[in-house]
Amino acid sequence: MGDIFLELKDIHKSFGGVHALRGVDLTIRSGEIHCLAGENGSGKSTLIKVISGAHHPTKGEIYIEGNKIPSLNPIAAISQGVQVIYQDFAVFPNLTVAENIALNRAVTTGTKWMDWKNARNLAIEAMEQIGAKMDPDLLVENLSVANRQMVAICRTIINDAKLLILDEPTASLTAKEVKKLNAILRRLRDKGIAVMIVNHKVDEIFAIAERLTILRNGEKISTGPVAEYDRKRFVHELTGRDLSGSGYAPLASEAEIFRVEHLSRKGAFEDVSFKMRKGDVLGITGLLDSGRGQIGDALFGIAPADSGKIFLRGEEIAIRSTEDAVKQKIAYVPEDRLTQGLFLDRSIQDNTVAASLKKYFRKGKLNDAVMYRETAQWIDRIGCVAPSPEPAVRTLSGGNAQKIVIAKWLNTDPALIILNGPTNGVDVGAKFDIHKILHNLAAQGIGVILISDDLSELIQNCNTILIMKDRRMASMIQTAEVNETRLAEMLSS
Repeated sequence: MGDIFLELKDIHKSFGGVHALRGVDLTIRSGEIHCLAGENGSGKSTLIKVISGAHHPTKGEIYIEGNKIPSLNPIAAISQGVQVIYQDFAVFPNLTVAENIALNRAVTTGTKWMDWKNARNLAIEAMEQIGAKMDPDLLVENLSVANRQMVAICRTIINDAKLLILDEPTASLTAKEVKKLNAILRRLRDKGIAVMIVNHKVDEIFAIAERLTILRNGEKISTGPVAEYDRKRFVHELTGRDLSGSGYAPLASEAEIFRVEHLSRKGAFEDVSFKMRKGDVLGITGLLDSGRGQIGDALFGIAPADSGKIFLRGEEIAIRSTEDAVKQKIAYVPEDRLTQGLFLDRSIQDNTVAASLKKYFRKGKLNDAVMYRETAQWIDRIGCVAPSPEPAVRTLSGGNAQKIVIAKWLNTDPALIILNGPTNGVDVGAKFDIHKILHNLAAQGIGVILISDDLSELIQNCNTILIMKDRRMASMIQTAEVNETRLAEMLSS
């Protein structure tokens, strides 16, 4: 671990009367991987923007390589070697890999004309440094999410990055892609570059970080080597709560809720059969393109099955459309809440009642008072942090927005709820709250199907797991009989 590259002292940042940061100290050394962790609203994003010069601190001092920086702006930060890669990567999809990588160099050096041959050479050189393999002439819009991220990292390399900050870099990556990213970050660390990762996923942090700083409510709670933290300490300092718990184990019941026999959809999945009893939480998992997500789409009528039978509470039902599914009291929380689950510019109330409007009509008109009252009750019931039903749902954090998606479907009084990646992109506290909601639903006799590639989530919250491979049902296991390591082996074997 090298010399101190960045030092923040007593950083405060206020927006009007809101204190986003309160006296935060932070030290980042060259040649280290440092994790900045915190729940949504903890101040992580504000602190990144202070480091990158996008925000000026209300109070405090910034030192880079021992020199006090009286005023930092984005261009000055880049010239000092500070580079930030946000979740959208800020790449140009209509330009090639080489053009994207070389463009920032042209901007920062004031070059008026692009040297296309040199751009290609720069891109190849940058890719070689991190071990990335991409066609430099390929349009970025044709790349996977992981490779777009590689383009963004390559762009920082040719701009002489000394501190690389990655904001939630694994949010859209598979487990295999996360391992590849970690290898690249270690390579950059070994070259003496300081790396700061913004993350709240316990396992990922412990796998890559060497030092850790935890923020909560705009304040630094602790900092130190990762080796000094265990899961219990990390979660408690992150959330201020004790969120420890054991795996889910329902009370034994013979009452069948849901059954599927030989369900198939051409090109998506084949011959899937399972049944659920009262209290069951069924997990469905598999690698990318295994067919796991398509099962959920079929059961909700988004892309109906071609053959097979579906039984709900002992009676055979037909699901040929989403209207059929809703009529049969089946609910579906989609993987992408932003584009499929929410009306972002509408109020929390509008989103909560969107799937159950019929029950609010009184004499041909919607009863706003009843909708408001019941939305307020759902906000309280599911633990959503919101001042009232009135704000636009886009003002909520990721975890609270996801709770509203769940509330929307619970408001339909479902017999079965299917959740595809329900805790993707939410913090530890919200994740715990969502899992508790699922357990309570199962205890009430509502069928719960959890589709996920998060192995710890499956182990902790399901009593049975269906494993998909090559779009076929590979096995059905009892969660009590496996651990995460064994489950990972079963997925990859």
